[in-house]
Amino acid sequence: MEILNIVGGYKLEGEVEVSGAKNAILPIMAATLLTRHPCYLEGVPDLIDVKVMGEVIKTLGAEVKKEGDSLYIDPSLAEEKEVQPELTRRLRASNLVMGPLLSRWHRFRVAYPGGCAIGARPLDLHLKGFAAMGATIRESQGFIEATAPRLHGADIHLDFPSVGATENLMMAAVLAEGVTVLRNVAREPEIVDLQNFLNKMGARIQGAGQDVIRIEGVSELRGARHRIIPDRIEAGTFLVAVAATRGKAFVKGAQPEHLAAVIAKLQEMGAYVGCKKDGIYLEVTNRLQAVDCKTLPYPGFPTDMQPQIMALMTTAQGTGIIIESIFENRFHHAAELKRMGADIKIEGRIAVVTGVPALSGAPVEARDLRGAAALVIAGLMAQGLTSVEGVQHLDRGYERLEEKLQSLGAKLWREGTE
Repeated sequence: MEILNIVGGYKLEGEVEVSGAKNAILPIMAATLLTRHPCYLEGVPDLIDVKVMGEVIKTLGAEVKKEGDSLYIDPSLAEEKEVQPELTRRLRASNLVMGPLLSRWHRFRVAYPGGCAIGARPLDLHLKGFAAMGATIRESQGFIEATAPRLHGADIHLDFPSVGATENLMMAAVLAEGVTVLRNVAREPEIVDLQNFLNKMGARIQGAGQDVIRIEGVSELRGARHRIIPDRIEAGTFLVAVAATRGKAFVKGAQPEHLAAVIAKLQEMGAYVGCKKDGIYLEVTNRLQAVDCKTLPYPGFPTDMQPQIMALMTTAQGTGIIIESIFENRFHHAAELKRMGADIKIEGRIAVVTGVPALSGAPVEARDLRGAAALVIAGLMAQGLTSVEGVQHLDRGYERLEEKLQSLGAKLWREGTE
């Protein structure tokens, strides 16, 4: 087991570059299964989740090679197989192969997926969509099976704008017969990136980034080359970390239009934010002010930034309320922040955060990816030494996090324990 030691009190200053988006590369990797031709992906982050998805695709018979930040995937020899339950338990996004398997091979059998312990994320919307397109669904003994001699177009309204369901149904529809219309869909930038990749492969998709997506089915797809968009959550995490230490830095590659809700909250708290085409500059000189924040589907404030903003608010002036409307169990980090001296009261999905003058370093434990990021931010703010257990969660979603923070002046290092 490894722990991350952080000596707080150092301002973050300089320039840091954002890696490719974890939440964009995973569905795009799954989408390569829709063709029989090689695909080349660029700007691929070196993350545990990307490696696990690579193993999932290899299990299905595809060839996967990574060189630097490029990924070569040849799915020509891939075939429909049961994805190993051990892999699906490690990565929730492994369920994204369901759409491609059903579309290309007309069937799939997968175990219920795992991932971060942040609350229930049922697959009902995915399965209802598949059924509307002609699939027969069976669930038994922890497995989901689906068969469809040929998928057909359908008009599908999602009860909630689920990112995963939107992506799975897009991929299922590209080879279906006829036109599929998806309504009340997720609008995240990663959905747009998936559309752009699929269209490069020869798909006919319109509307990603809006409420309705229209997909006209085609008979086959070709290979494609594609560069992954920058990771907006990594960018947001760096902006919050700089703000937390009252520093100043340029986050290169961050896309302002992808982070409008986060930028608005940082400005409301008192940070100076300067947006450019190639990144975002942030500077904080005085104590920040508390704000109220509610997580919402994109373009609202992202649930993946809620733990980080909570950490930032622990030393802000005044009291702020955070409402977590997406996941019912995403406040694990609050108890750990309280161990560092934070004043946080939790009731259901509501957290009341009253700022304290300073946090104190302490041993803490991360239980999920973004919660781990929040504890790192708290450690950067705190007086003294903070030791974070559960740093393996960081490696799922942040590429070379310590190295990047060190380049900004942070004092932190990993060490192994027995």
